[in-house]
Amino acid sequence: MKPEESRTAPRSMSHLLRLALILVGLVAVVLTSVGAAFLFHRAFAAQVDRDLARTARALAAGYEADPGYSVLEEAVSGSTLRLTLVDTDGTVLYDTVEPADRMENHASRPEIAAARQSGEGSSVRQSTTLGREVHYYALLLQSGQVLRLAEETSTMWSLYNQVLPLLGAGCVLVVLVSALLAAAMTRCLVRPITRMADHLDTIEANVPYEELIPLAHTIQSDRRLRENNETMRREFTANVSHELKTPLTSISGYAELIETGMAKPEDVPVFGQRIHKEAGRMIRLVSDILQLSELDGMHSEGSTLSEPLPVDLASLLKEVNGNMTMNARKAYVTLQCDPGPATVLGSRDLLTELVTNLCDNAIRYNRPGGHVTLRSGTDGTGAPYVSVEDNGIGIPQDAQSRVFERFYRVDKSRSKATGGTGLGLAIVKHIAVLHGARIDLRSTVGTGTTIRVTFPAPKNK
Repeated sequence: MKPEESRTAPRSMSHLLRLALILVGLVAVVLTSVGAAFLFHRAFAAQVDRDLARTARALAAGYEADPGYSVLEEAVSGSTLRLTLVDTDGTVLYDTVEPADRMENHASRPEIAAARQSGEGSSVRQSTTLGREVHYYALLLQSGQVLRLAEETSTMWSLYNQVLPLLGAGCVLVVLVSALLAAAMTRCLVRPITRMADHLDTIEANVPYEELIPLAHTIQSDRRLRENNETMRREFTANVSHELKTPLTSISGYAELIETGMAKPEDVPVFGQRIHKEAGRMIRLVSDILQLSELDGMHSEGSTLSEPLPVDLASLLKEVNGNMTMNARKAYVTLQCDPGPATVLGSRDLLTELVTNLCDNAIRYNRPGGHVTLRSGTDGTGAPYVSVEDNGIGIPQDAQSRVFERFYRVDKSRSKATGGTGLGLAIVKHIAVLHGARIDLRSTVGTGTTIRVTFPAPKNK
């Protein structure tokens, strides 16, 4: 199966919002109905208990003033109340529903037992009738007998059965209203988001919702990065083509003169030397391009070195000083080395390349009789550094921010004459980034340039 086929289709935000709003409406209706029924049922049950207690006290007062079952029977006739008179031993003396002699002893009934202990008692029991419950209230009389009243009411679930059709109709109505409101709300919510795609160039200035600011910032940053990368790619391709075209044209021209016999025998060695020089320039250019590509690959893998090792910067500077002495002499430049003790975690090969490129650049853009000084050491915070100082032609202020770009040259004619590729400082910048280092450049036209690379201070153990 292809990767494209295994991807799930994106879900509709509008559809999800509509479903969420409808679901919220339904849940709200159900929870409200359940909560309301529960609260109403509790309030109704409490009211029934209070009415029973008040009625029982009135009946007890009347019965004690004029004992007689007829008084009790008349008091509850025509109502749904059930009255029971229980003797001191639990024997039922009178009941308005069943004959007393057929009823069992009531001494163990919870409300009767509570009345004998505290003067009154109440309880609620499920009725034999489905969906009904019976509230009992018992009151202790002065004679020791217990007067009990009972009333049968509907349970909460039976109340639900009664309002279920109305509840169902309410749910249907809520679904319809929620669907209409959800459609309108999602349209209003989603429309500004879809409009963002029409103004990607100014997306950060037209964010409809605060929560979308990080997304808009990411999109804008990604667009700028892509545009910058595309611009750099085009410029890099154009620069490489231009840099290769010049030596290739020279090589082709000299080779053609030799091939066609138009070159004089005494000119052949000169032409061969020029071909060799241009070929060497191409080799350096290709080598620098390959190194930059390798450094770019290391950046994309995490921007740090995988296995850094301790590197003695003092010995590294001495090594570079020895390797670059001949180049300095050819340019009539004095090369000096002032190594101070400093150690950094990193790649010795890459750091050697960094110092070599800085030194080569300082020699290349110097004057006959000038000097270049290599230094290393640690600053006040304990951070190790290397610096390359020269008294050459210097860098104009407006060009100092661009000298680390690929193929950028302050003096193109001088760079062509000395064989520079325009990639040396770009390589320096990449190596410094890989080591977490900071580059500081100070330069004055006609006075000289100092480039200092400061590495992170070692962590305290």
